[in-house]
Amino acid sequence: MRAIQIENKTLVWAQAPEEECGPGEVKIQVAATAVNRADLVQAAGGYPPPPGASPILGLECAGEVMAVGEGVERVTPGDRVCALLAGGGYAEQVVVPAGQVLPVPDGLDYVAAAAIPEVFATAYLNLYMEAGLKPGERVVLHAGASGVGTAAIQLLTHSHNPCFVTVGSETKIAQCVALGAQAGHSRHAGSFLQAAQEWAGEQGVDVILDPVGAHYLQDNMALLGVGGRLVLIGLMGGVQGDLNMGVLLMKRQRLIGSTLRARPIAEKAQVMDALYDQVWPRLSKGEIQAVVETTLPISEAQKAHDLVASNNTVGKVVLTL
Repeated sequence: MRAIQIENKTLVWAQAPEEECGPGEVKIQVAATAVNRADLVQAAGGYPPPPGASPILGLECAGEVMAVGEGVERVTPGDRVCALLAGGGYAEQVVVPAGQVLPVPDGLDYVAAAAIPEVFATAYLNLYMEAGLKPGERVVLHAGASGVGTAAIQLLTHSHNPCFVTVGSETKIAQCVALGAQAGHSRHAGSFLQAAQEWAGEQGVDVILDPVGAHYLQDNMALLGVGGRLVLIGLMGGVQGDLNMGVLLMKRQRLIGSTLRARPIAEKAQVMDALYDQVWPRLSKGEIQAVVETTLPISEAQKAHDLVASNNTVGKVVLTL
């Protein structure tokens, strides 16, 4: 089969070994995959795949089931599916544990379906399962125009949770508001803290979903109210920051570190089952949608990575085969 390979720090479409489908696994003929920022970090040598995972880039895909391994009853050959991957999506074929595979939501094509698994799983896991979000609680989403951000805004709208976003431009604020955010702040205007405090009021916010890390840590903790939860899902702004543990203690705040890729297969299956129950019906009805900035052929994966790295996109960049 062919897959994206990293040669001299450049992504090229070349031959790669084909995987066999084992017990409990599903083999998919990939029709589309999507770019995640983790792919950029891996391509640069900074985010190796978990032990046993494919070294090929790509954390999600959509396509047709080619074969199923022993014990798999969830899907059958010929089914249209999308999948959450630990790696391998930038290829003509991929093998994935059956618990991470779901049918394509009714009415969606492969492009839309490929843009769903990683970002909606990340948003759902961290807002509702890790942070234990309750209806009415206020949420701040950093990188609100990203794939995870645009998924989270829509989920929060339907769970009746007001949200405030930080983004890279006033135009992106408007796009996030159109999706359901109440207000936002451009990072180019300085710290988000004052604007978010004015939005939240004296009680502060209940949950912050943050892919930035150290650079935002102090402002995040100042913004959280009593019982507030900061869920850290990335480190784009550094790995070390100062933390006032007195405030953490007195406000009974929680700092939660969370990754999805390296979780055990059973935990990923639990997240996917929750998506199927809680999110898939809304996707099928068009109440929630995958936000896709653009599509490119997989042979132009390097161009897609450069586009995501520019920070000028809203939602996902999808690669088609």
